[in-house]
Amino acid sequence: MGMGFTIGSSRSTKEFRSGARRRGRTSECTAVAEYTGLWGWDVVPGARAAAPARTCSCGRADCPAPGAHPLPLAPTVRAGATLDEVTAAWGQYPGAAVLLPVGRGFDVIEVSEETGRRALVRLERMGLPLGPVTATPDGRAQFFVAPGAAAELPQLLYRMGWDDADLDLRALGQGAFVTAPPSDHAGLGPVGWLRPPALDSAGNPPQARLLLGTLAYICHRLRR
Repeated sequence: MGMGFTIGSSRSTKEFRSGARRRGRTSECTAVAEYTGLWGWDVVPGARAAAPARTCSCGRADCPAPGAHPLPLAPTVRAGATLDEVTAAWGQYPGAAVLLPVGRGFDVIEVSEETGRRALVRLERMGLPLGPVTATPDGRAQFFVAPGAAAELPQLLYRMGWDDADLDLRALGQGAFVTAPPSDHAGLGPVGWLRPPALDSAGNPPQARLLLGTLAYICHRLRR
């Protein structure tokens, strides 16, 4: 989707006054209000990157993470915000990506999308609790788990005997952000749900240890 840069500039604001832009903004605000009001997550306005050059809307020519970071000085829209509150806040950042701060309501375990898809089938068959899972346009699956997973990951892998394995697996914790569906991530395309949030798990994601063994095993098998 084309847009004017920098976000918040007069050019960007004028472009978003068209009917299509207003409809897009309404849809965007509705999605943000769902995240804050229904799922209980904080949300932060994020930068966007325009393909093919992936120029970042933050305005920095040397941006180290085009379209994949919070906008400078952008406020956090807190969990529980209503649609009116979201619309008022988001109206100041037309076209911003929807970012979720990690380490508050959840941490993230990230693996390849192929690993994530195979793991979901196995975990569901085993009847294990699952939280939301996203699929990014660069081929990653992000499992939402209980906060603290990033700090505990080395010890958990050690206890399970996977500490010396070269696994394509990492945890994201406090200070990280993930792009929420349906926003574009880094100018590569939209993020989607492999497993959308549900009322029984969004605010109470599973402990990482319940999923980690399966994720590590499938990572290892695919590597071999």
